[in-house]
Amino acid sequence: MRMGKTAVISGASSGIGRAVCEALLRQGYDVVGLARDFAKFPCRHPQFTAHSVDLSALVSLPARLKRVAETCADAEALICCAGRGQFGHLEEFSYEQIRELIDLNFTAQAYLARTFLPHMKRAGRGDLVFMGSEAGLRGSRRGSVYCASKFALRGFAQALREECAASGIRVTIINPGMVLTPFFDDLDFGPGPEPANYVLPEDIADLVTSILSTRSGTVFDEVDVSPLKRVVDFRKKRGKE
Repeated sequence: MRMGKTAVISGASSGIGRAVCEALLRQGYDVVGLARDFAKFPCRHPQFTAHSVDLSALVSLPARLKRVAETCADAEALICCAGRGQFGHLEEFSYEQIRELIDLNFTAQAYLARTFLPHMKRAGRGDLVFMGSEAGLRGSRRGSVYCASKFALRGFAQALREECAASGIRVTIINPGMVLTPFFDDLDFGPGPEPANYVLPEDIADLVTSILSTRSGTVFDEVDVSPLKRVVDFRKKRGKE
C-alpha cells in the first residue's frame, strides 16, 4: 500500500541504510536509495529507486545530488546513513586518510542536507535524520579522526535543529553504539558474540519509522542507542595473525 511519501536514504545498500530502506518500503514509502554499489542489495521493489552515487567524490557530488533531487523534489524525509569507520593513533593516518574520513562522514552529509533542505523548506515540512555514533558523544583512544567526524555531524545536526524549526523541518540525530553490520568487516574489532552485546540494524530502522510517524509538532532531537552489555571483541585481530 502506497502512502504517497518519499524518503531519500544514503548508504542504502548495506547495514543500517539497507534496513531503513526495507522498513520504509514496508510502511508504503517511495524510497530513493543512494549508494556507491548496489550489487549486494538488488532490490526489485516497485517503490524503490536506486542511484549509484559515490559520496566520497566531493568535487562532482553537488551536481550529482542535484540531478537526483530533480527526480524526487517532493521528498519528505532524508535519512543519512552513509559512513565508514577507520581507527588508529593519529600518526597512523596519512594526511589523505584524515581528509577522506572527514569528507565522507561529515562533509558529504552536509552536502546531502544542503541539496534537499531548500525543497523541504518550500514545502513547509520534512525530516532530516542523521546517523551519528556514540563516538560523537565522547572521545576514545584510537578514535581521534572518527570521533572528530561524528562530533562535527552532531554539532551540525544540533545547529540545523535550531535553524529549521521555523520552517516546519524536524532534525534528528541517532547515536548508535555497536550495531551488527558490515561496518566491522574491515576492522580488527567488533561487538561481542552475545545478543546483548550489539544493536541490530532493524532496531535502528524501527526507530527511524517511529521518528517519521510521530506527529509533526514533536521532535526527537537526539537519540542514543546502545546494547544492553557493552562488550568489545578483539578476537578478530588475533584471528588475522
